[in-house]
Amino acid sequence: MKRLLPILPLTLLLAACENQTSTPLTSVTVPHNPSTPTSTEPATMPEKIEKTAAEWKSTLTPQQFLVLRQKHTERAFTGEYDEKFDHGTYACAACGAELFTSETKFNSGCGWPAFYAAKAGNTVKLTREPAPDTRTEVTCARCDSHLGHIFDDAPQTPTGQRYCINSVSLKFIPAAATPKK
Repeated sequence: MKRLLPILPLTLLLAACENQTSTPLTSVTVPHNPSTPTSTEPATMPEKIEKTAAEWKSTLTPQQFLVLRQKHTERAFTGEYDEKFDHGTYACAACGAELFTSETKFNSGCGWPAFYAAKAGNTVKLTREPAPDTRTEVTCARCDSHLGHIFDDAPQTPTGQRYCINSVSLKFIPAAATPKK
């Protein structure tokens, strides 16, 4: 009996995994939520940017390459934008596509910059990760760079969502420097 006890949890875990239906990896482009205060840009698909790994390595810092192209995560509470609340726009550090605005940024206490909505238009792409992870990845729709993840755990926001984004994936553009359209 003592020999079976260590095997029992593993057996139960495997049985539970077999009974689950696997969800195929899916990807969706996030449409603008009209109830959120974002820009009034038209919802158009951005021009795609494709580069080789060598090309990305030559334009990104080593940490940016790890996070943006290899889907790593920076350590919590270490990013430069976690507690930055200046007025402006947050763009993709890899391609410059404008992704989030300061109007939708909030302090979630998670250790990474948090937003409750992406900028208007098809700026980010959401992809459900396969089991057992089951998180939803957020990538730049223009260059497919990994930005972070989205969670439905922010009831204090208008959308109930928290885009948890790596600071190293972003470039802040102060409001005064944001091009007017």
